[in-house]
Amino acid sequence: MIPFLGMAVLISLSGVLAPGPMTAATLAAGVRSRHAGAVIALGHAAIEVPLMLLIVAGAGTVFQVPSVQLAIGAVGGVFLLLMGIQLVAAARHVDETQATDGRHPFVTGVVLTAANPYFLIWWATVGLALATKAVGFGILAFVLFGLVHWLCDLIWLEILSFASYKGTEVLGGRLQQVVLLVCGIMLLAFGVMFLKDAGQGLLGRG
Repeated sequence: MIPFLGMAVLISLSGVLAPGPMTAATLAAGVRSRHAGAVIALGHAAIEVPLMLLIVAGAGTVFQVPSVQLAIGAVGGVFLLLMGIQLVAAARHVDETQATDGRHPFVTGVVLTAANPYFLIWWATVGLALATKAVGFGILAFVLFGLVHWLCDLIWLEILSFASYKGTEVLGGRLQQVVLLVCGIMLLAFGVMFLKDAGQGLLGRG
């Protein structure tokens, strides 16, 4: 079981460390809150834990249905575009009371997780294989697998938000503007990518 958990950590980190919408949102939230990463990780877990249970119970095939992937991608793309626009607008008016788009980090974690088709596809494929193997070792192994996977998210997101917070604390409002602007542009790019993939999938089905 120990070698399996070690493998699960390495595979989890390969996904956690890859830049994505969660990375950009955490850096942006870190401008205002030192521990925004931990709160975002809790929001992420609020979706991920039930999803793990559903997938092990056999619901993983639902997320492999093309129409489901298209719908999630389209909704996620629109949300990321709106969030990116809000961050870019906030970057133009940075002050001590408004340094982000105003969305609570927990809500950000929930929505970015639920609206990310690639996250759901990962769980329906790679995640399903790992969860199934964990169940083979027993309930304790499954719980430990879920815990170490989430800890990878928690630690990395906390590092990101802490770095963002300390950087803007030292360098002030100018860096806040840069962080928010860059993160906003990143979210806009991911939103366009989500919508592009959804559009191509829709045209392919047509």
